[in-house]
Amino acid sequence: MNRFHTLLTSALLLALAAPLANAQADAGSPAKKLYCWNEGGRKVCGDALPAHAVDSARTEISARSGLRTGQVDRALTPEERVLADQAARAARSAAMAEEARKRRDHAMAESYATEQELRDSFQERIILLDETVKASQLGIEGRRQTLLSLLRRAGEAELGTKPVSKTLADNIRHQHEELMHQQDMLKQQLAERSVADDDLAAALERYHTMKARRPNQG
Repeated sequence: MNRFHTLLTSALLLALAAPLANAQADAGSPAKKLYCWNEGGRKVCGDALPAHAVDSARTEISARSGLRTGQVDRALTPEERVLADQAARAARSAAMAEEARKRRDHAMAESYATEQELRDSFQERIILLDETVKASQLGIEGRRQTLLSLLRRAGEAELGTKPVSKTLADNIRHQHEELMHQQDMLKQQLAERSVADDDLAAALERYHTMKARRPNQG
């Protein structure tokens, strides 16, 4: 009788062990998936993804549960990749610029103990801009007078039926180029001066914001 019970127990243990071993084997193997994609306007599904569908948008489905497990977008075209790269670079540049602005604002809040110190700093910049504009205007006027004098000499030579010398012609050309260059620089200086007051207003707003946040950051 004891021998019979021993054999029966062993048989039961083997019967129970077999499903457990199969379950463990299934758990260790990768989950099977189904793939669904569009071909010629119709939906196609299969347990393997053919080579021609690798770049297509597809849905991945668990073969066991029938539930969707993932979604893969179609591969980008070369033109789309270029645009995506450009957008990514633009986003990184914008993020870097924003971070640099935050650092400047933080440094500004640390550098100026009072609003008046900030105003004084901007006033120094405005005074310097005004002086630079004035100096450029005087330089342009002097250059214009020099050019007019040279042109007058050249005109007198032509009226006297004398050829304009190469030295005089080269000097006229040089003075004209320098005059154009100084006028371009003056335009930039005037543009910078025109926004100086707006820059001060924006700096004051950021300064007040940073100062208001500092007690909460301690």
